[in-house]
Amino acid sequence: MILVTGGAGFLGSNLQAALFARGYETAIVDMLGSEGKWRNIARHPPARMVHPGDLGDWLSLHPPIEMVFHMAAESRSTATDGDHVWRTNVELSLRLWEWCAQRGVRFIYASSGSTYGHSEDGFDDDPAHLDDLEPMTLYGWSKHVFDQRVMDMLKRGAPRPPQWAGLKFFNVYGPNEYHKGAMISVVKLKYDDIAAGRPATLFRSGQPGLSDGAQARDFVYVDDAVAVMLWLLDTPSVNGLFNVGSGVARTYTDVVHAVCNAVGVEPRIEYVDMPDALRPHYQSFTQARIDRLRAAGYAAPFASLEEGVARYVRDYLSGKNPYR
Repeated sequence: MILVTGGAGFLGSNLQAALFARGYETAIVDMLGSEGKWRNIARHPPARMVHPGDLGDWLSLHPPIEMVFHMAAESRSTATDGDHVWRTNVELSLRLWEWCAQRGVRFIYASSGSTYGHSEDGFDDDPAHLDDLEPMTLYGWSKHVFDQRVMDMLKRGAPRPPQWAGLKFFNVYGPNEYHKGAMISVVKLKYDDIAAGRPATLFRSGQPGLSDGAQARDFVYVDDAVAVMLWLLDTPSVNGLFNVGSGVARTYTDVVHAVCNAVGVEPRIEYVDMPDALRPHYQSFTQARIDRLRAAGYAAPFASLEEGVARYVRDYLSGKNPYR
């Protein structure tokens, strides 16, 4: 059995779909709530659904578990409840690490590209640079803290899982993200504008020397993020902290053009002022360095922005059922 925390969420449900297709028995740790989140797993239900509050008791009685994919997190970049974020993103992660280490269970967890902040270090995932990072949000800081804890435990020779990997996901987009509210991807937001016949709105730059719409991110299609996780499942010898991104930064204007091409309309863009609340922690540029992931043996290509957006629009957003 494979355990997926956050398995009804965005990354988790896409991973669950892939594991289900492979014939794995899975247990999901999540809350379905009342907002239709069940639809993320409707086509590939798990063998067990575990409420987060019952996880400790369930683990004490668990069937043999091969691997834990820890995708659960308080992932809102706007989160302000530090105690909740610490309990969810740091304490839970530590408990699962220790449980896996004690029982010889492999452990893969989601970190985040937001740990880099403005990054004067070129988004380098070498752990030697970890203590130099300055995340700009509570969410990014909490993910950074756990990365640091992992490295500290390894240096001290503390018990560790037989395989471990932390994945610094950059801007992932794709099906099953519809429950994320304000945290939904810009690809989906711009599709909604364009499909409704509205111009796509983008933030004005506000940064000297950077034109409106030239803010750039490393956008990665969710299938590629899942492919990295499946590769780790198939390659138990690989351990480490790795960026997961395409390795190529693309502008928000590029996103609008990619969505318009997928929909089949001419691009129309309107620029609006960025909300004051976003300005202090807004990243104008992100680009994953994936040298270490490649050196570890991951050779599969990443979809270009145009390829990923076209698949997302064609296979999900413009179809009868947008869920995977």
